[in-house]
Amino acid sequence: MAALPFSTTCRHSNSALHHNPKSSFTGFSQRNNIWQLLVITKSISRRAIRKLSVKNVASDEKQEVKDTLTKRDNFYEFIPDSASIASSIKFHAEFTTPFSPEKFELNKAFFATAESVRDSLIINWNATNDYYERKNVKLAYYMSMEYLQGRALLNAIGNLQLLGPYAEALTKLGHNLEDVANKEPDAALGNGGLGRLASCFLDSLATLNYPAWGYGLRYKYGLFKQHITRDGQVEVAENWLEMGNPWEILRNDVSYPVKFYGEVIPGPNGSKQWVGGENILAVAYDVPIPGYKTRTTVNLRLWSTKVSQEEFDLQAFNLGDHAKAYAVLKNAEKICYVLYPGDESIEGKTLRLKQQYTLCSASLQDIIARFEKRSGKRVNWDTLPDKVVVQMNDTHPTLCIPEIIRILVDVKGLSWEKAWNITKSYIDQGPVCQLKQIETVAYTNHTILPEALEKWSLTLLQDLLPRHVEIIRMIDEELIHEIISEYGIDDLDLFQQRLKQMRILENIELPSSVMELLRTQETSTVDPVKVIDVEDNDVMATEEEEKKDDDDDNDEVEEGQEEEDNENLLVEEDTDNKVEVRFKVDPKLPMMARMANLCVAGGFSVNGVAAIHSKIVKDEVFNEFYKLWPEKFQNKTNGVTPRRWIRFCNPDLSKIITKWIGTEDWVTDLEKLAILRKFADNEDLQLEWIEAKRRNKIKVASFLKDKTGYVVNPSAMFDVQVKRIHEYKRQLLNILGIVYRYKRMKELSAEERKEMFVPRVCIFGGKAFATYVQAKRIVKFITDVGATINRDPEIGDLLKVVFVPDYNVSVAEMLIPGSELSQHISTAGMEASGTSNMKFAMNGCIVIGTLDGANVEIREEVGEDNFFLFGARAEEIAGLRKERAEGKFVPDPRFEEVKAYVRSGVFGSYNYEELMGSLEGNEGYGRADYFLVGKDFPSYLECQEEVDKAYRDQKRWTKMSILNTAGSYKFSSDRTIHEYARDIWRIEPIELA
Repeated sequence: MAALPFSTTCRHSNSALHHNPKSSFTGFSQRNNIWQLLVITKSISRRAIRKLSVKNVASDEKQEVKDTLTKRDNFYEFIPDSASIASSIKFHAEFTTPFSPEKFELNKAFFATAESVRDSLIINWNATNDYYERKNVKLAYYMSMEYLQGRALLNAIGNLQLLGPYAEALTKLGHNLEDVANKEPDAALGNGGLGRLASCFLDSLATLNYPAWGYGLRYKYGLFKQHITRDGQVEVAENWLEMGNPWEILRNDVSYPVKFYGEVIPGPNGSKQWVGGENILAVAYDVPIPGYKTRTTVNLRLWSTKVSQEEFDLQAFNLGDHAKAYAVLKNAEKICYVLYPGDESIEGKTLRLKQQYTLCSASLQDIIARFEKRSGKRVNWDTLPDKVVVQMNDTHPTLCIPEIIRILVDVKGLSWEKAWNITKSYIDQGPVCQLKQIETVAYTNHTILPEALEKWSLTLLQDLLPRHVEIIRMIDEELIHEIISEYGIDDLDLFQQRLKQMRILENIELPSSVMELLRTQETSTVDPVKVIDVEDNDVMATEEEEKKDDDDDNDEVEEGQEEEDNENLLVEEDTDNKVEVRFKVDPKLPMMARMANLCVAGGFSVNGVAAIHSKIVKDEVFNEFYKLWPEKFQNKTNGVTPRRWIRFCNPDLSKIITKWIGTEDWVTDLEKLAILRKFADNEDLQLEWIEAKRRNKIKVASFLKDKTGYVVNPSAMFDVQVKRIHEYKRQLLNILGIVYRYKRMKELSAEERKEMFVPRVCIFGGKAFATYVQAKRIVKFITDVGATINRDPEIGDLLKVVFVPDYNVSVAEMLIPGSELSQHISTAGMEASGTSNMKFAMNGCIVIGTLDGANVEIREEVGEDNFFLFGARAEEIAGLRKERAEGKFVPDPRFEEVKAYVRSGVFGSYNYEELMGSLEGNEGYGRADYFLVGKDFPSYLECQEEVDKAYRDQKRWTKMSILNTAGSYKFSSDRTIHEYARDIWRIEPIELA
């Protein structure tokens, strides 16, 4: 492959979003039955230029900004009606959509409608970014491997306040807005809460007018599309880009080189040159993210990977070696094929690491290029932290830390000291230096699970990113010196324990500078002089003897000096041996780089995502770091956007809320939901509330029939658990509870069943990672239980179990408004936060759960009486596992009954021994019930009895539902973003007025 120049230069125009400053698309008109695109050529004369007042929301100061649109043609003063919108849709249907012109079917109608909306977004988008460029404001850059956006059409139209006009326009054109919107595929850019949170944050950033961009990767095939068959889950590639993506804009002029492999050679002024290896290009695709009732439209920049078409080996192709001909092209393109490719193999691990580095390298090159452009001819690198802050969403973007140093030193020509001072600055303390964080890179931790606190093989890192390993080694060395500076090395055992917890590099030899300090310290503690007790008479006798033998002693001086030197040499050698033995590398263990530790050491801020999670982060996961840098740690409880998760997905409930609160301002000021508390007992509100829920449940029942074929009764309680399938989330506890419920039903008469049990529809959804065998067994088990129960005529509508395939944002938007009970039942202390619990609570759904993640705060806000609590507490978990290991755990008889019932074959011929066996025994991998399903099972059953009791009293249940919505105001992503902006990013909202 031809070598690419590896620098942070890219091909791009002067504008942030590269539009022509002399013309702007503004709309459509009809003249003589011809749909014409109007292009306004903007006069550059003074008379054609008007001034826009730009308001800094934080300081309330007004600034004047020149706008190149004439007042007469200003888009922002033009609110399109249904006729102009219909004209726009018809134009796009004829000229821009990737469909033949003969028909105007739903797919074509979606594309034409989306492109019509995009036209409106682009003007706001360009105005927003032009302002950021001109005013050189500080921007927050949110870096995430996932963005689980969902469908964009209704969200964009809603944020633009154009739902009515677009619905009317499409009706004129022969279509229904909802039907058109349903043709949009979910963007396959995420998997779970991490990606959904990132998308909520972008919505809030735009709505609140904060200057920010998002960065991610453009996955061609997403995670996977989930099919459910008789054999359980089957994964196939997502096809979301099959017909194209009308929301994205390819930026062929914005691309950056990304390098892998190669070697590092010395360069001038302490820099290094990374040469040879494999070179690809990261190309930008931009997606506009509009705010609600604001002109601010932020940018989500996604990277796709490729190489020059010249790399296609035409000679090999013509000789019949087709695989060789396009091998280089495919090798580059596959980096952005799949989200989280399987990493069981070395090839899978390599691909994942390539993905992470591509995101970091391309994004940082872009960020620095934009900083240079805004700085003008003279770039003052000391001001970089004043203009740029990067938020790493979990550990996936950790390579941002060494990458920014590499760019500054090796590409921009800064000295190591200068670059390091930009990232971190030194406080000299004698022979060692202390680290001080500069506010450039911040880290959000999303997990305490060991497997999710990423570690990379140092061998793989060295092979793939040799320059970054050099930089990481230097950061690791500085961290160790910081530890020594703070605590000293008098107690080597304690020092060794701290290194075990805090070092970035695991099972790696200590740096030579540290070894020298340790040898010096150890030598200084060794006293070669022996002290013994003697009598006075012995001393006198010795003195006489010394006088007598004085002459003989002179002959032995040289020999004695030689012996002393030998003794000192032996002491030094012994000291070296002791130090080396104490800190030796275990050749049987792998050498690893701990990315979470690098995030903490290299970031100026570390935050958890729920109060209990942040406490665990400080007290357990990063306790030694917390003791060293307590000011660095804080909590930022997650939130979700109320626009998508109430206003747009649940319009019936939204109308009721607006009516009873008296304003629609709650959509951007969710604290107003608390007003509902004073109406919770009002019968009229309760009747309206029940009716809205009933209509939503009817929609869910219809949806379930279409997706699964199962017919459910909307009058039954809708009990929902939808989330990524994982053992710690305990879908297994839920389904075993259902099995027990079914077993009890079968033991009763029909009359007794109806008397004892409330009718339920138990709904599951979520994807098990393709290589996570146990999670896939759980999916199979749920579907087998459902197939048996749903066909049982004795049970009928009293109990149904439905697994919804291919759970995604659009499915959530359907299910959540119609849900009545939501299960968030993870093992206490293992869920960082969760965000679906917030969405359910906002929509008046009552939570059954443990004191884990955001459940703790939800229970506090909605009231203890409006939350069904069960299970062990986080502080009890370690003791319970120890008790289990010692063989002291005694399972509840009901738990043993359920396992035996499953093993009896009542749910089919599949062998569930591995699944049931994981709940048994006292020790061993995949055994001993690590997630405490058996321990919490009796408490869970008793709590479910309380649920049935509450549901029978519909007045009480409805009041609980209202109070859940009223108490959910804290969990708006708007509140979370305000806190990030104030406490971490230190940016201010900017509104174009």
